[in-house]
Amino acid sequence: MQYRTFGRTGLQVSELVFGGGWVGGVLIHQDDATKLATLRRAMTAGINWIDTAPTYGKCQSEQALGWLLKELDSTPYLSTKVYLDAEQLHDIGGQVERSVHESLRRLHLESVDVLILHNPIEPTRGASAIAADDVLRAQGAADALQRMREQKLTRHIGMTALGDAASIRQVLSSGRFDAAQVYYNVLNPSAALDMPARWTGHDFNGVIAACKAAGTAVMAIRVFAAGVIASDVRHGREVVITRDADLTLEERRAQAVFAALGKTHGTRAQTALRFVLSNPDLACAVIGLAEPAHLEEALTGAALGPLPGPAMQALQAVYSAGFEQIR
Repeated sequence: MQYRTFGRTGLQVSELVFGGGWVGGVLIHQDDATKLATLRRAMTAGINWIDTAPTYGKCQSEQALGWLLKELDSTPYLSTKVYLDAEQLHDIGGQVERSVHESLRRLHLESVDVLILHNPIEPTRGASAIAADDVLRAQGAADALQRMREQKLTRHIGMTALGDAASIRQVLSSGRFDAAQVYYNVLNPSAALDMPARWTGHDFNGVIAACKAAGTAVMAIRVFAAGVIASDVRHGREVVITRDADLTLEERRAQAVFAALGKTHGTRAQTALRFVLSNPDLACAVIGLAEPAHLEEALTGAALGPLPGPAMQALQAVYSAGFEQIR
């Protein structure tokens, strides 16, 4: 396992983070013995971070970790999240405080390492989205998270960089956040790259550069695009969370990518993971796992190292062609 510096925090974190989400779902959908065995295997392999949230499986992920953490021989870093009710933004501080205490109760912990604001950031409020001003204004979300840090309920604070790229960059440029979960995968690397004109997708242009300028650690999320990249087998939990995409379109994009790359870089999941880990500006990649075999596949992929230059060039050609298959 390789380790990277987690932004300005100075923490040394494993390149792979054990994702406790609903899509992969090993902490939600598997039996207790499998949950424990998979988590123990991850720790012995050198993974030292677990990411969870109260919204994952309607609190099931946090509840499982409440007993699983006690069974581990080591103490990993742990991040969880706060998801604000966009219709109750007059009481952001109260929402944050209640959410944190409820998470800590489920986790059986006194504090977490990173507390992450999980709402998308848009120019204006929406059904689940909040505006940059809701984060940065006095008594806004950043202030509320900061109070949790002052109360020693978290060591660091973060945000999920979903939504409108300009609004995200505005929040990141404030320097208020130690970490950001950034959408980044082989189908949509726009957070790090200037994409060609024919490329299509939700444009996160400049987000990773804004993180780098602020010293904000980048946690890559959706590295398998809810499984669409990793396999043609559908599990029913493929939820597309970006604009300019749906499941059918994501599948077509994946087909174009792997038609160009072939099968010489590992499995599809390993190839996708190697692409993400090729970016030195990332602190880690959060990986979703449905079963123990997926963990072994990811560990092998990480050990293979970054994709070689010719593979990266082949991907650029796919983007330039607007995901039309290159022949």
